[in-house]
Amino acid sequence: MNQWLSAVFTHPDLVGGAAIAAKTTVIYFFLVAGLRLMGKRELGQMNIYDLVLIIVLANAVQNSMVGSDSSLVGGIIAALTLLFWNRLLTLAMSRSSRLEHVMVGEPTLLVNDGAMIESHMRKEGVTPEQILAALREHGIKSVADARMCVLEVDGTISVVPSQVVIQRSRHHYRGLRLP
Repeated sequence: MNQWLSAVFTHPDLVGGAAIAAKTTVIYFFLVAGLRLMGKRELGQMNIYDLVLIIVLANAVQNSMVGSDSSLVGGIIAALTLLFWNRLLTLAMSRSSRLEHVMVGEPTLLVNDGAMIESHMRKEGVTPEQILAALREHGIKSVADARMCVLEVDGTISVVPSQVVIQRSRHHYRGLRLP
């Protein structure tokens, strides 16, 4: 019991704690940049492979943040460092539209007046099948019936139906008030 208590409640010295905080800082900014470079679509459409990637990333960087220090205090230092930098980055983005634009990006037009914009789709890594799936989710049968599709900064695809589809919807739902 005494060995367990001493193992759990040992703590790094000041230099060891500062090293944990410094390594955690480097890992935080490396992962933020890496995940940002993955693109919007990957973050918005998380699948089983992405979940595995996140779990393995967490395991891989854990050792580089705290090293052989498995103490409670070492873990708390790493966690507090991550929370600190995340809060600071969030505050900085709320005060700087330029930083927010770099970190978050901006929406991308994928379909305009019923036509796919292939250069935008290629740049964002969006396939025609993904656009068709988004159209189906919004009850639209074909790309020609979409006024526009927008890849939002969170990775979702917003769809605005064409005026023809809106008119058909009004006729179909007579008792419903539509704008």
